[in-house]
Amino acid sequence: MKTILTVDDSPTIRQMTSLVLQSAGYQVIEAVDGNDALAKLTGKEVDLVLTDINMPEMDGIEFTRQLRSIPAYKFIPVIMLTTESQPEKKQQGKAAGATGWIVKPFNQDQLLAVIKKVMR
Repeated sequence: MKTILTVDDSPTIRQMTSLVLQSAGYQVIEAVDGNDALAKLTGKEVDLVLTDINMPEMDGIEFTRQLRSIPAYKFIPVIMLTTESQPEKKQQGKAAGATGWIVKPFNQDQLLAVIKKVMR
């Protein structure tokens, strides 16, 4: 079973995302921000990361940057799931190592299609 880490400070978004992913057959690990995500990842194998950008403590761009610096997670697909749609934010995300970008509110089918496309 493939495992997806979801990182979002909104309990509602985490719950919604988890429901969609679990109903599609994925195992889900939830984190509330970048620090929490890095702590929960330690030594765990994940197949994909879904992260928000705007979060307290550590935002999604910094989290992606730090995730990419860990050899085991260097090539794992990272999808930014965010309300941000400005080109400069997308550029920052891409520079940090993001694989894809989905703007909230998201469509369930779109989310699953993007995940299937980028996950090995």
